[in-house]
Amino acid sequence: MDMLRGTEIAGAGLTDWRKLAQGLHARYLTEGFTAGARFVADVAAAGDAVGHHPRVVVGRGHVDLELVSDDAVYRDDEGSEYVVEWVTRQDVDLARTITGIAAEHGLAADPAAVSEVELGLDVTTSATCAPVWAALLTGDPEDQGRGSPGDEVRDATARVPNLWFDDGADGGPTGQRVHVEVYVAREVVEARVAAVLAAGGIVVDDSGSPGLTVLADPEGNRGVLCADTSVAAQA
Repeated sequence: MDMLRGTEIAGAGLTDWRKLAQGLHARYLTEGFTAGARFVADVAAAGDAVGHHPRVVVGRGHVDLELVSDDAVYRDDEGSEYVVEWVTRQDVDLARTITGIAAEHGLAADPAAVSEVELGLDVTTSATCAPVWAALLTGDPEDQGRGSPGDEVRDATARVPNLWFDDGADGGPTGQRVHVEVYVAREVVEARVAAVLAAGGIVVDDSGSPGLTVLADPEGNRGVLCADTSVAAQA
């Protein structure tokens, strides 16, 4: 099944959901764990009906869901095809169904609260470094390049954050080679940057904002705030 571009996802009008990193994310507020479990049971039944299910985390007052297909087809400019983890039509369709189930349960969505964390590593050659990190993070060599045309390390069960590599990089002027990428909904970028500044952080580079904003703590350790503007701009 073909992966969907940002404009296609935006055109679906999924008001409860936000595109972060590879998937669609939603948070629904519940009155407690049991109410969340009941909601998830109905979501599971809907997934059974179509043979596709979200990743789910149930908390005391919320349920977090991520929809992503592990067999999406990506075609590069030369026409080569790759199987990747990304949003497809089945994710959009199931997202709509889940939104309806949430309404039946009387649950409100909190799309501004969704978030996803990934790791970035500056390396000279990812092909030689990735096997080490796959072994360290997941213990499974098959996780190197899983769901990606590159060497990214992705745990099939999502136990740890995805790790991607910037080949040929030297870590920049600070020499930092590892950084955190935090994906948030487009509408919270300004407030999140303000919170970082109020906490003593600085903006290193906002030339790509709101899609990419490089921030740092007082000692210069960098992190990147990310938002999918290709989807948000069309919403």
